[in-house]
Amino acid sequence: MKNNQINIPLPDESLRAKIQHKLDNKAKPVGSLGRLESMALQVGMIQNTLTPVLSKPVMLTVAADHGITAEGVSPCPVEITWQQVHNFLSGGGGIGLLSRVYGMELWVVDAGVNYRFAPHPRLIEAKVAMGSENFLHQPAMSQEQCMQAFNNGRDIVRRFAKEGSNVVGFGEMGIGNTTPASALMSIICNLPVDECVGPGAGLNSEGVRHKANVIKAAIERHGVSENIFENMARFGGYEIATIAGGMIEAAVNRMVILVDGFITTAAMLVAKEINPAVLNYAVFAHEGEEQGHRKMLRHMNASAVLQLGLRLGEGTGSAVAYGVLKGAVAVLSEMTSFEEAQVINTSHIRFN
Repeated sequence: MKNNQINIPLPDESLRAKIQHKLDNKAKPVGSLGRLESMALQVGMIQNTLTPVLSKPVMLTVAADHGITAEGVSPCPVEITWQQVHNFLSGGGGIGLLSRVYGMELWVVDAGVNYRFAPHPRLIEAKVAMGSENFLHQPAMSQEQCMQAFNNGRDIVRRFAKEGSNVVGFGEMGIGNTTPASALMSIICNLPVDECVGPGAGLNSEGVRHKANVIKAAIERHGVSENIFENMARFGGYEIATIAGGMIEAAVNRMVILVDGFITTAAMLVAKEINPAVLNYAVFAHEGEEQGHRKMLRHMNASAVLQLGLRLGEGTGSAVAYGVLKGAVAVLSEMTSFEEAQVINTSHIRFN
């Protein structure tokens, strides 16, 4: 698949000055709402309007298991993945709570959990396999499986776009998934593996070194391809491939994409490699505690909305950032102008 096979609309640059003028003429000093104003501008450009509206926000928490956990790269038992999926479906966990608090509709996607779930009204069945393979010894998935997961993500997001959603948050659940995320980051950002790994769910310094050595050995075994799908098949995970496909489809449909932490940002790195225009639609929710997350953001010249010390994943940062996004959009669409408020216009005053 090449970039020109995916038509992501580019912003109408002629609208940028009009949106900025509207923001500058709100009843406030120019630029005094800081990041809210830049977010408002971005959403206006995404929706191609001076009066953006956020409709039917959905949170997609995508779950999968990872064969690489057999190498001891996570201190957590792999059963936590399926147990947490049950927890999320019952409205529990961080994402169950925060999606509810901030007004996002939570859906859990089974992209490759090593467990058979009973049907549930909030569970989207998109299982490709019962977890990825151990990529130290063989590719994490076949090319066909990788593309199936990627296209599953596209299909899922397309469905919500057709139902009128124009904002989608992504989260993940998968014991061991910081390992494939770190491998993909090292390859895409061209950084040493040691700069890409962190403690994940609680590794000590010795465990972090072991994880890095596992990734290095895997990359040496399989090599690095110039094709992003081949790299994703060799070192990725089903949730990462599914999220990457969902992000691409969200951009195709002019949806705002809320990017959560380390794992979902790795998926955005993949999506960016497929078509860089996807970044126009990305709102990076927060800067996580994993050292690699900060470096990923810098690689994409991205600035996170929040710095709250979050490291849970699940989409929790995306949910919290949605509250900020709502305020930003309201500033552009609803805040009174100098004329409406009958206040002396100070928009000519610029602050250094």
